[in-house]
Amino acid sequence: MTLADDAVTTVLVVDDEPLARRRLIRMLRRMDQVAVVGEAADVPQAVAEAARLKPDLLLLDVQMPGGDGFGVLESLHDAAPQTIFVTAFDQHALRAFEVDAVDYVTKPVDPLRLAKAIERAVAAIAARKLAAEVAALTTTVSDLRAGLADATAPNPALWVKQRGGLLRVDIDDILYATAERDYVQLHMGSKTCLYPDNMAALETALAAHGFVRVHRSTLVRLNAVQKVQRGGDGKLALQIGDGISLPVGPTYIASLRSRLGAGLVCTFLQPRAADSC
Repeated sequence: MTLADDAVTTVLVVDDEPLARRRLIRMLRRMDQVAVVGEAADVPQAVAEAARLKPDLLLLDVQMPGGDGFGVLESLHDAAPQTIFVTAFDQHALRAFEVDAVDYVTKPVDPLRLAKAIERAVAAIAARKLAAEVAALTTTVSDLRAGLADATAPNPALWVKQRGGLLRVDIDDILYATAERDYVQLHMGSKTCLYPDNMAALETALAAHGFVRVHRSTLVRLNAVQKVQRGGDGKLALQIGDGISLPVGPTYIASLRSRLGAGLVCTFLQPRAADSC
């Protein structure tokens, strides 16, 4: 027998008759690139050996003590290897192919007929392995594409109407925003601009980008916060950059505390917490 590739196909022989098992094993050992890795005489032993050895192929009898060959495949579920039924009874052939058996060989087994069945099984095993490799490669390619898309995606931005056109404001550049009547003032360090929407709408738009509402009229990017302070009046304020202090409204303290994390919990719990806390 000539096989398409150099891989060894491992085989588990399952038959309740010792003479039948030995005859099958002798035939298999005459075939190139086929290795018998084990044998079993009944259903429980077949299930245990298949799970332990994980062979590429089962040569499986139908009628055995403790059940039948179909019960072996049911017990193995998706872990069942490719299967060739080898039996003295031809009435089970239809059911064998219903469970996706590669072939159905009747006893007494002709060596040439068995060799043909093995060739079919090897081809089916190669096709299954190729399909698994293609699926894994497809997943890898999809993950790489997603990562590349994330790496090359433009920075999210807001577009602000200016005289004569639109100004792009990268969200990563915004430190905080303050309400200005029907508009919102965006603060980007020394630069500012008016965004034509209200604070609630902007809060929704920027929630996924690390911004949190800290006051009825203030929205802050969390990673721009350098310090949390409590003033002499006991009120909290956030320090953003040099000389910028933003008050925290009492109703927003709980949500701010949960977003900043446990490291700053003491600031909120102590009546007059030290700045170093």
